[in-house]
Amino acid sequence: MTTFTAFTTLADREAAEALSERLEELDPGPYGTGVFEIEDGSGRYEVSGYFLEAPDDVALDLLAISHGAQPFVVSEIPETDWVAHVRRELAPVRAGRFFLYGSHDEDKIPADAIALRIDAAMAFGTGHHGTTSGCLTALDDLANEGHTFHNVADIGCGTAVLAMAAAKLWPEPVLASDIDPVAVETAAANVAVNDLEGRVICIEAAGFGDPRLKEAAPFDLIFANILKGPLVALAPEMGRNCAESGFVILSGILNEQADEVVAAYQAQGFVSHSRKEFGEWTTLAMQRA
Repeated sequence: MTTFTAFTTLADREAAEALSERLEELDPGPYGTGVFEIEDGSGRYEVSGYFLEAPDDVALDLLAISHGAQPFVVSEIPETDWVAHVRRELAPVRAGRFFLYGSHDEDKIPADAIALRIDAAMAFGTGHHGTTSGCLTALDDLANEGHTFHNVADIGCGTAVLAMAAAKLWPEPVLASDIDPVAVETAAANVAVNDLEGRVICIEAAGFGDPRLKEAAPFDLIFANILKGPLVALAPEMGRNCAESGFVILSGILNEQADEVVAAYQAQGFVSHSRKEFGEWTTLAMQRA
């Protein structure tokens, strides 16, 4: 069955969310909609809709004009077995001592690796993205330097791959939170597949808002692989919830955005420990002085 996507861009989050709500009122309506900050440093937002039948082009044009958006771009999507496609395309990834793989590559696990299984059906955050592999490499570097962490949080955890990596290194439970309930469900499923139930606790929360995070703070290691804007906004909370001499590992940062993130965390008492580029993305490890 052929399906359709329609997307446009705006310069303002509030306007983008308003347009997304109006998009849901169309007839035929979308099966789902989304609002995403575009990861190019422009500060613009994408509004997208997924349709099971062709959307009304005139209605889309009117919505775009009334909300100050660019004209919608509509594309047809042919029927595809996406899980099978992703399995073909996702090769295993080595990041430091960590080896991320799908179940179809179980026979390729190196004997000296710490293996983390992320299957194709849960493919966001597999380690193929430079931000995820960058965070895993930063974690491996800290461990190789002799650092040990006993109280770890993964804020904006996605698939919980970073939380699981920490749980593979040290015995204490790791808290993994995300604002998206689907991400939390995915994280919990990945934790179960990797036999880490009880070792990684998955929580639906914005920032450090859940009582379990508040009670467990301060943390001696915090991951936050999100985006530049949320990272900067979260800096004061990170300062309050990171222990003295504790570390934060930050990514989701385009290379040209890194100085701004560094400055935001320096203002909260952090100093730079390492800074590495992985393609167009930067990963920072910073220590609370």
